[in-house]
Amino acid sequence: MTNDRTLDGTDWDALAATFDDEPDHGLRDPGVRRAWAERLAGWLPGRPGEVLDLGCGTGSLSLLASEQGHRVTGVDLAPAMLALARAKLAGRDAEFLVGDAAAPPVGERRFDAVLVRHVLWTLPDPAHVLRTWRGLLRPGGRLILVEGVWGTVDPAGIPADQLTALLAPIAPDMRVDRLSDDPALWGGPVEDERYAVIAAL
Repeated sequence: MTNDRTLDGTDWDALAATFDDEPDHGLRDPGVRRAWAERLAGWLPGRPGEVLDLGCGTGSLSLLASEQGHRVTGVDLAPAMLALARAKLAGRDAEFLVGDAAAPPVGERRFDAVLVRHVLWTLPDPAHVLRTWRGLLRPGGRLILVEGVWGTVDPAGIPADQLTALLAPIAPDMRVDRLSDDPALWGGPVEDERYAVIAAL
């Protein structure tokens, strides 16, 4: 979920200690955790595979993917976030790498799914980044992007129609799942735009 210092200057290492206090970050509430697990089960491949979690933060979604049988590689620029992710997934088939979500340090490896939550909107060239992420997928793989527009006074994020327009030339087989009307995901009702785009090769 993080990219160390983002366009708005956020220092994610400094926020690591309290990051999981947000219901949809730490997934500590059983209902919130269950809601995200159910969504992931519908987005990720049905059989165990290789999942790349970019901007993985403290590894909450990585853990859910691992519990569903996937081997997870997490990438984040914030070492303090990754320390918490490694602790969460200790003993599991997972690895965590310090690196830029826009240019993941995975070499020639390819994945069955690339999972990215609340990262794309922070990056300076989303169209280029999407092409990079698409190139990390194996044939039949899928790109799972959880994004939104947060706040009403000074909104930040990327609207779904903008993201789907960026994806259309490189991954036309996609669907948008609207998430704003599912309060279980967020620990309560939300009024802003939240969604996931699932694009298949």
